[in-house]
Amino acid sequence: MNTPAPRLIVVSGLSGSGKSIALNVLEDAGFNCIDNLPLHLFETLAHDMIRREDPVAPLTAVGIDARAPCHHLDLLPRLIGDLRENGIHCEILFLEADTDILIQRFSETRRRHPLTDELHDLEAAIEQERKLLEPLRDAADLRIDTSRTNLHQLRELIGGAVATRGGDEMSIVLKSFGFKHGMTRNANFLFDVRCLPNPHWNPELRPLTGKDEPVADFLEQSEAVDRMFYDINDFIQRWMPCFEQEGRAYLTIAIGCTGGQHRSVYLVERLRRRLEEQGRKVLCRHRELA
Repeated sequence: MNTPAPRLIVVSGLSGSGKSIALNVLEDAGFNCIDNLPLHLFETLAHDMIRREDPVAPLTAVGIDARAPCHHLDLLPRLIGDLRENGIHCEILFLEADTDILIQRFSETRRRHPLTDELHDLEAAIEQERKLLEPLRDAADLRIDTSRTNLHQLRELIGGAVATRGGDEMSIVLKSFGFKHGMTRNANFLFDVRCLPNPHWNPELRPLTGKDEPVADFLEQSEAVDRMFYDINDFIQRWMPCFEQEGRAYLTIAIGCTGGQHRSVYLVERLRRRLEEQGRKVLCRHRELA
């Protein structure tokens, strides 16, 4: 019987963005978690995993943040590349949030940012941390913006998209959002569906969402909605295999309408059902319904 290849998840991101929560979820899912691992020890861990030496756990997650020296952070993507070349399923999960949200979180918890000192106030420390972590952010397989995500939603997202994913299985992350609330980040593909009929202008449908049957009935009366769905679906079906052949762990698809309540939610849910019928692992996130 073949032993499954070890799996290593590197959890990084901005302080206050939810790294501890992510590690807790992974630990609950059976991962051996190590927080704030020094980079020189990460290199040792990588070599042990490549040689399959005990006592390396088959499921391992490590937390790495900006307290590591900059020149070590620059080397991390290369070490991860070495792991992948040697058959280790390795991925980087990067968490981030808007600066004003992070400031609010630190104020509420009264925690001290690890980079604050006599020369750097909280806002300056956050921006310094962003720059220090750019190599990891750029190399990340999945980036999650937690600005509009609460504790329970983040747990669900990490558990569904990361913790339970098979090492060689690509997860599909579907996101709906509203353009009037700002663009979504970190999508591989983004579709604008503001040209479709808008249920918002029907007083009876306005308080409902794209998950509700009356809204779905309204949208399904439009040939344009059907054409948009099939065009998006065909596009995704055509290009998903290319991402899989490249060894991608995640494919993030965002669909946006004006308010993020009706059209984008409906299309994301319809696309989710189609992909799940094909046996795909899919996770949905409706940003404006939070």
